[in-house]
Amino acid sequence: MREDYQALIDEVSQLLGTPATLEGRDFSLIAFGAHDSGDDDGQDAPALDAVRTRTILQRRSTPAVRAFFESWGIARATGPVRIPPDPAAGVVHGRICLPVRDRGVVHGYIWLLDDGALQLTDPRLAAAMTVADRTGAQLAAHARAEEHTGELLHAALAERGGAARDEALSGLRGALGDAATGPLALVAVLPWPRQEAGDGTQRGPAPAALPRLAAQCLRDGALAALVRLRAPHGLDAARSTADRLLRSAAGHTLRAGAAATAGLSAPRTGLADLPAAWQEARAAARAAAAESLPSAIAEWDTLGPYRLLTRIPHTGPVPDPAVRQLLRPANSELARTAEVFLDCAGQAGRTAAALGIHRQTLYYRLSRVERLTGLDLDEGEDRLLLHMALKAARL
Repeated sequence: MREDYQALIDEVSQLLGTPATLEGRDFSLIAFGAHDSGDDDGQDAPALDAVRTRTILQRRSTPAVRAFFESWGIARATGPVRIPPDPAAGVVHGRICLPVRDRGVVHGYIWLLDDGALQLTDPRLAAAMTVADRTGAQLAAHARAEEHTGELLHAALAERGGAARDEALSGLRGALGDAATGPLALVAVLPWPRQEAGDGTQRGPAPAALPRLAAQCLRDGALAALVRLRAPHGLDAARSTADRLLRSAAGHTLRAGAAATAGLSAPRTGLADLPAAWQEARAAARAAAAESLPSAIAEWDTLGPYRLLTRIPHTGPVPDPAVRQLLRPANSELARTAEVFLDCAGQAGRTAAALGIHRQTLYYRLSRVERLTGLDLDEGEDRLLLHMALKAARL
């Protein structure tokens, strides 16, 4: 599919004699033409500016760049739009934008670096717009196919079985072909941001098209992405997809205090176990948020106690009575000390080093924890209760 778009963008580049790029309506890069340093007459082609370089290297534009270009009305335009340079925005060279539409709906943009040689009335631009229309029809057909596959995935993730889920699984197998029998993993991005569209409906930003992404849908406030793995026990493709999806969500409004995190299920062979894989991926995303992981990505197989805690039905923030006082904001330092102490298997030296405090300070804090909770940290069951209660509070 991507090869077809590359052929179309190469056709535009040849028509106009300048390198072109094709981006989706979410400004994710789909295809780009080769950029030569010069031509046979010795004239230099426009150099890449920071915006185009970043787009090619990172496969998408930043929210600020997107806002700059959209301010020129490209989402409403039906013909070429000339955009002058703005060095303050990183746009050193001007652009000509060809909207890529189908049945009146914009599906993407073709971008040309503008050296001023082309007039908007140039017949070659009219020919390029014909290619843009063909591109729009193909993007629309691809989007319809992806939407149908996403609907099948949504139904296949249902916990309860029955004829509807069986039918969805059968349809999903047909849509994915050979990929349906190979190694797969589910990625959950939670929460997935919602935006108000022009028609007043609420929808999230379109996830970027990714090479290993087999299907995606919105479910339970999260994005579910089914990823084809390269090997039965390797999650590299899933990690890469999760990272790209998190970057796709970045810059969009989330609920107050929230930050998107991603979770990866254990690898699966085939589609039969999708509901369980979805629960694993969502649990891992919750654990990534609870632990504030630097990468914002967690894997089910490495969750430790969260593999048990995330299976407990969530009924609200009702902590165990023993830890209610400890979990008050005024005692956050003591709660953190207790958690690190238990994470370090009760080893005082490791705990003091991890917290950067003296051992006597550690012992003093632990004694205060015991007084607040009524628990004896020399007793295994009391330690277990406190440790699990502190981890559960993070969720």
